[in-house]
Amino acid sequence: MYTSGKYSSRGPALIPRMKTKHRIYYITLFSVVLLGLIATGMFQFWPHSIESTADWTLDKRSVHDAPLIRLPVSSPIPERGDLSCRMHTCFDVYRCGYNPKNRIKVYIYPLQRFVDELGVPISSTGLSREYNDLLSAISDSDFYTDDVTRACLFIPSIDVLNQNSLRIRETAQALAMLPRWDKGMNHLLFNMLPGGPPDYNTALDVPRDRALLAGGGFSTWTYRQGYDVSIPVYSPLSADVDLPERQPGPRHYFILSSQTAIHREYRAELERLKEENGEALLLLDKCSNLSQGAASARKRCYKGQVYDYPQILQESSFCVVLRGARLGQAALSDVLQAGCVPVILADSYILPFSEVLDWKRASVVIPEEKLSEMYTILKSIPHRQVEEMQRQARWFWEAYFSSMKAIGLTTLQIINDRIYPYAARTYEQWNNPPVVKWSSVNSPLFLPLIPPRAPGFTAVVLTYDRVESLFRVITEISKVPSLAKLLVVWNNQNKSPPEGEKKFKCPECTAIDGLSLDQTHMVERSECINKFASVFGTMPLKVVEHRADPVLYKDDFPEKLKSFPNIGSL
Repeated sequence: MYTSGKYSSRGPALIPRMKTKHRIYYITLFSVVLLGLIATGMFQFWPHSIESTADWTLDKRSVHDAPLIRLPVSSPIPERGDLSCRMHTCFDVYRCGYNPKNRIKVYIYPLQRFVDELGVPISSTGLSREYNDLLSAISDSDFYTDDVTRACLFIPSIDVLNQNSLRIRETAQALAMLPRWDKGMNHLLFNMLPGGPPDYNTALDVPRDRALLAGGGFSTWTYRQGYDVSIPVYSPLSADVDLPERQPGPRHYFILSSQTAIHREYRAELERLKEENGEALLLLDKCSNLSQGAASARKRCYKGQVYDYPQILQESSFCVVLRGARLGQAALSDVLQAGCVPVILADSYILPFSEVLDWKRASVVIPEEKLSEMYTILKSIPHRQVEEMQRQARWFWEAYFSSMKAIGLTTLQIINDRIYPYAARTYEQWNNPPVVKWSSVNSPLFLPLIPPRAPGFTAVVLTYDRVESLFRVITEISKVPSLAKLLVVWNNQNKSPPEGEKKFKCPECTAIDGLSLDQTHMVERSECINKFASVFGTMPLKVVEHRADPVLYKDDFPEKLKSFPNIGSL
């Protein structure tokens, strides 16, 4: 009991003394371990500085914080540019390789500030808002990769959208210094305003070796078909002005001209058309009584009356788009946004994305020399066709013109289709609005410019008014397995074709109003052929009567052995 009592009196006193002696040690040890765990977690999950330099976005990397690159005077300059370049000669498709998604990978160079030996930048504007939006959209897309070894296409972060802001020689030297330049192979440059005074070249003047050019003012002389991509000149009004879509149909004005920097000869011709056609044509110009600035840029005037621009464009069925100092005009984008059918007078101009877009569905292209005939030409277009063109014009803008993102991703998709043609978009996917895509019948007013990539043949059936016979022909042809498309050309301009690929019924059709029963039909047809021969210079047509029957068609074999047993009934 004594011992127990003595231990009890000392035990409680020893334990507190031991805690006091080692307390600082244990607390320090625990703190070190805890801080080590926190630091390890932050290192694992916090973005690394090396990785952030590979990811292109202005939000993460300011232009002012970009490394400064000084260009020696003796830096190499790329060659002017090879006009003979094509995808099979100046582009290394093997870099793209095969991937299950059939999609190219695009690498964007990190931001750098290039200056000459005196410290003067190569560009007076640096990185424009438009180019920033373009690169940001690409970096957010499925095309983008931050792994340079996986890239098929390289885009410099050097802004060459507007040649007016560039020092040509120094910009070319900066391009040549890019680590993967390799004479421009597999590099893509975006330029919307090429050339400069006095001649205004229709392609970027910066020497660029073999680089692809997405340009906004190509002519047939500078455009490398199947290699370059013709893009629109972006209109800043697209982001600043909201024009609600209007239903297609007649407008207050028939023709409207809103451009302010028109050549005096064209202006004089438009004024003459105005005198001849009165209120049907509205000829606007710059407002001389308004102070210069952003507000005046959105105004147009006619005899002292002020109109809001681009809102006034929605009040006309057709809107004139004339060439200026440059072939590409931002006015084209404004006109499309307004749902006004553009009347394009710019000889040799390569229309934006014309490689895939069927512009005759959304515009009227008239030679410059026929400006005086413009009113007569436009009056000959049926109302129904005008309405479809208005609808198509607005959709072209929404899908391909409305933003730098739309322009950039459309450009990449076109290049992607070249590299993976077996997975390319079809004519219908490029040109049919979503509403039309679900329709069973496309408008017969517009035919594709390019043949379908799908295997098989296209059957063309010409008819006038024999609906029952037409149905029988379609029924038989549709049984052929290799049929890819069936096109019916309806030649009766006085009667609409039957609606619905169901069985046609035409109770009002008679046997007395056929085209061939008209006594003047053969005379008119002969005159047409003779006119064609006189224009051609000779008669190229040959009189041939020939019938090619399938193998085994006439032979006495069982039906199951005949490959095409029903052809004879046609």
